Amino acid sequence: MPSSTNQNNKAKEKFREALKGCARAVSGNEDLQMTFGQDGPTMTGDSILLPDLPLKPTASDVKVMRGMADSLSLKASCHNASAHQKRVPYDADARKIYDALEEVRYEMIGSQRMAGMEENLWARQQNELETRYTNPIFSSDDVALHTALSLLAREAMQGKPLAGKAADVAHHWREELAQKSDDLFSSLSKVIHDQDAYSTEIMNLLETLNIETGADKPGSEEGDSDSEVLSDDSEDLLEDQDGGLPDEDSSDGEADPSDDSDGDEREDTDYSDQSIGDGDAEQQTNPAQEQAALPNFSVLEVPEAFGYKIFTKRFDEVVTAEDLAQPSELERLRGLLDRQLESLNRAVSRLANKLQRKLLAQQNRSWEFDLEEGVLDAARLSRVVTDPLSPLSFRQEADTEFRDTVVTLLIDNSGSMRGRPIMIAASCADIFARTLERCGVKVEILGFTTKAWKGGDARGAWEEAGKPGQPGRLNDIRHIIFKTADSPWRRVRNNLGLMMREGLLKENIDGEALTWAHKRLLARPEQRRILMVISDGAPVDDSTLSVNPGNFLEQHLRNVIDEIETRSKVELIAIGIGHDVTRYYKRAVTITDAEDLAGAMIDKLTELFDEKSKK
Repeated sequence: MPSSTNQNNKAKEKFREALKGCARAVSGNEDLQMTFGQDGPTMTGDSILLPDLPLKPTASDVKVMRGMADSLSLKASCHNASAHQKRVPYDADARKIYDALEEVRYEMIGSQRMAGMEENLWARQQNELETRYTNPIFSSDDVALHTALSLLAREAMQGKPLAGKAADVAHHWREELAQKSDDLFSSLSKVIHDQDAYSTEIMNLLETLNIETGADKPGSEEGDSDSEVLSDDSEDLLEDQDGGLPDEDSSDGEADPSDDSDGDEREDTDYSDQSIGDGDAEQQTNPAQEQAALPNFSVLEVPEAFGYKIFTKRFDEVVTAEDLAQPSELERLRGLLDRQLESLNRAVSRLANKLQRKLLAQQNRSWEFDLEEGVLDAARLSRVVTDPLSPLSFRQEADTEFRDTVVTLLIDNSGSMRGRPIMIAASCADIFARTLERCGVKVEILGFTTKAWKGGDARGAWEEAGKPGQPGRLNDIRHIIFKTADSPWRRVRNNLGLMMREGLLKENIDGEALTWAHKRLLARPEQRRILMVISDGAPVDDSTLSVNPGNFLEQHLRNVIDEIETRSKVELIAIGIGHDVTRYYKRAVTITDAEDLAGAMIDKLTELFDEKSKK
């Protein structure tokens, strides 16, 4: 049995290495990294995250995994985020169609050149549709328009009829769209290698279908000028960008360095190279002052529209704790954490038990009696016997206020947290993960820092580019996943020991970390989502602040917090250690001693779970 397990592990590792090699070849990026976990498929900078294969993968599982990797690799190679953003619609529904058809474009480029890739991409598509549409489809109302259009566009571009789940999903929309146009996608097929022309044809298609893009909304004229502010500097980049794969006969296969696509499922435009285009910082306007002209834009999706620039995302990474340390090192660090915090664990556990009792009490069943309808109350049937005129009595289970919940703990992993603060934060996160898990509340634990002091590779690239003025964020961010929401605590308990690792804690760019954690929460199926931030200071990155305005990072953080607190369903709370976070967050508490962290976390979580206190 052990030998069989080892053989499976070796085969899986061999497959992973082959997948990485293929992804690097397709993307033309030898520095492309690939990790595997429970999340994905997503890509940030040069790092691809894919869901891991099942314990006993089938041939279909392997093909789907290859399709996920191929899609992200093609996006890295063939998609220019700045060109895509140039004509993005204001309207949310139109924007979904715009994004979906762009995905079709770069996947078709790979499909036309490589038959094997075409099979992989179709397998990924079928798997995604089968997962999403589990119920019968009776009409076009059961299928999103952007999904149907993307399927019909694939069919037209490949010249092959849809099959399986794809045919079922697109069937009803095919009939409706046929009445509006004989051939919606012929013009798209002709320009798939020219992203700029392709995006123009998408807008023409939206007009043909009478789909509002938001261009005629109040303030759209100003919005056009804002679009120029955001995209004019990228014109130089687009002159050399043809939206295609590296030539098949190319020996080096290197990707265009101007294409810093981050590859996320939702568009996170990288305007890092715009400042390189003309280098004239004095002529650049501040889009933050023109925010009102972009009514449908969010700082969480388009930070550039709010004055927050990123020089390059090429060196950013989202990693799991297992990616940064070997299992033996994690076990050693966990032991060090346990030994140093034995006394604290005892005190925190008592507080956590109080929270557990409160949560379990909210989940207790209760009944309402003497109702006119519901479940017959057998205990009160004696009334009918003693008084025949008395009506039957019914009962009904009362609705519980306790909802399906997920909590994300976002922990500042900056250098100022070194020592006892980070040890206490790790210990509290560990105990609360266990406590909430016992109550049926899922917990995700994330950390944020940078890969290097003083800017790292991003600053080196900036210096090589001639040090353009006001480059924006100028460091390599590192976002760490210590525990995913679906991972049982017992399997990842050693991961929190990584916070004890010497050299891990560096600088903190809070705004982007908050955006990342918020995006992960929105992807969760739970009804209630809570994001708790634990930090000991304002965002600080010497490399970024040395070449940008002094409030550059702080203003972005304020914009992100305001967006989440006023427009998001995610409930945001913050705990500051020795730093007044109440000037940033509406729901926050500041503690002067790290020893008080456990009590503060309990109080804020209890406050959130207590529905009466919220009213």
